[in-house]
Amino acid sequence: MTCEEAEVLVHALIDGELDAGHAREVEAHIEGCAHCAALMKEYQEIRQAIAESDVSYKAPLELRRKIEKALPQQQAAPSRRSVLRGFAMGSAVSAMAATGLIAIVLRNDDEQRIENEVVSAHLRSLQAGHLIDVVSTDQHTVKPWFNGKLDVSPPVIDLTAQGFTLIGGRLDYVNAREIGAVVYKRRQHVINLFVAQTANTERKTAQISTLQGFNIRRWSDRGLNYWAVSDLGADELSEFGDKFESAMHANKEG
Repeated sequence: MTCEEAEVLVHALIDGELDAGHAREVEAHIEGCAHCAALMKEYQEIRQAIAESDVSYKAPLELRRKIEKALPQQQAAPSRRSVLRGFAMGSAVSAMAATGLIAIVLRNDDEQRIENEVVSAHLRSLQAGHLIDVVSTDQHTVKPWFNGKLDVSPPVIDLTAQGFTLIGGRLDYVNAREIGAVVYKRRQHVINLFVAQTANTERKTAQISTLQGFNIRRWSDRGLNYWAVSDLGADELSEFGDKFESAMHANKEG
């Protein structure tokens, strides 16, 4: 076991979430590695400090005001003018729909909503014990684990030689659907690759966006939608996506 693998698994060891075999492997590595032993001690001290402290968060008043402002307000019966204005707006909406503008707006809103959901799922995964359901650096272990749990199992590619270490996978929820998440690591940065089936088999080239400080590389290929989310720089996340796509195409051709 390498230090990089042990650094990922030590969290699960502390939380008692590793099976006996993996727990022994991590413990054996820690016994012979001063760096990982110190890291283990540091995590245990942090865990203890959090447990002993009164950690709480109170939402600011400004957030309450924003929520209240966004809620629908009680209104009196509409006046004739407001009714006429509504009909006029409806006519304008109909005209926009006829030109396809509404479809574009709705599609963009939907994509934005899903990006918000994958970032939220990424953040949830970083909490202790939420990152991995199946712990393995072997694609032949991770890939079969998804079988039977999803309609379509996500592709699992070993990119360790290219600098992106496969560390496992899990099930997650995005857009009210259960989907697969394949987890990689680049130095101390976690990459969640969310994969969902789509009826559209058209290939969509990759696009990079940023949300809440996280970069998202999204693309579609062969009936699957992909979202790679990480705090890695956009250039390194693009490199990950490029290497993943190249390996996928090579596997298909082979």
